[in-house]
Amino acid sequence: MPVLLEESLEALAIDPAGVYLDGTFGRGGHARALLAKLGAGGRLLGLDRDPQAVAAGADLARCDPRFTMEHAPISRLEEMTRRWGFFGRVNGLLLDLGVSSPQLDEPDRGFSFLADGPLDMRMDTSRGRTAAQWLAQAEETEIAEVLREYGEERYAGRIARAIVRARGEQPLVTTGALAQIVVAAVPGREPGKHPATRTFQAIRIHINWELDELRACLAAACGVLTAGGRLVVIGFHSLEDRIVKRFIRDEARGDRFPRGLPVTAREMHARLRAVGKPVRPPGAEVAANPRARSARMRVAERLA
Repeated sequence: MPVLLEESLEALAIDPAGVYLDGTFGRGGHARALLAKLGAGGRLLGLDRDPQAVAAGADLARCDPRFTMEHAPISRLEEMTRRWGFFGRVNGLLLDLGVSSPQLDEPDRGFSFLADGPLDMRMDTSRGRTAAQWLAQAEETEIAEVLREYGEERYAGRIARAIVRARGEQPLVTTGALAQIVVAAVPGREPGKHPATRTFQAIRIHINWELDELRACLAAACGVLTAGGRLVVIGFHSLEDRIVKRFIRDEARGDRFPRGLPVTAREMHARLRAVGKPVRPPGAEVAANPRARSARMRVAERLA
């Protein structure tokens, strides 16, 4: 169930003949709805680093010549748009950040503590270290830093010590084993939240370089978009949202000059303007899809 579907389509201000980019294809919920609003001359490029998502996108591409799928992370945004001749021509860029429901629902992917499975957590299963491999080698201080920075986990030190102690007794290779270690290390429970939630989030973000990927994508976004093109970003936690918020703010300010210098707005070279306020899912959507509850959408428009 794509999050904030109608709101994101409205924010993109879709031109039926325009060029659009879905940087986080997933299973194509947003992409299919966007294609339904494009005319025969419209184009949509989809990116994803998950091989299963790429396979789903390839099936869609075979059915719809207006759509193209690429196996690539969002950090390769500029490269992919140049490859297809879309650089500087994109009317709308959509990013639906974080982990997808299929990734959470499949125990073999290792993203969820609710079902036991291999401790993998890679979005791109064709490359990179698994969570198990990283946890087997990382120093206690590094593990604690990751949990604190990416999970905002107040018991990061205790959990890191427990992980190092447990791996000394036997290899830590399953999600269930990691979840049990965290539960035992954390004193008490937050109402409505599993004790391992922040730990799993932090390790996932670290393994997949998610925040670095987002920063690299945003750095390329203004060059990719045409004048009047829309940037629409849906985030699910404060770290993502803070990066997007500051990016839009800084690009809307333009170049920095000493206070009091007589500089016109045009000379400040602002590249974006914020569009509206952050959008949260309505209660009806959260009731139908609880995973949407923490979503927040920010929108910006490329200036000429």
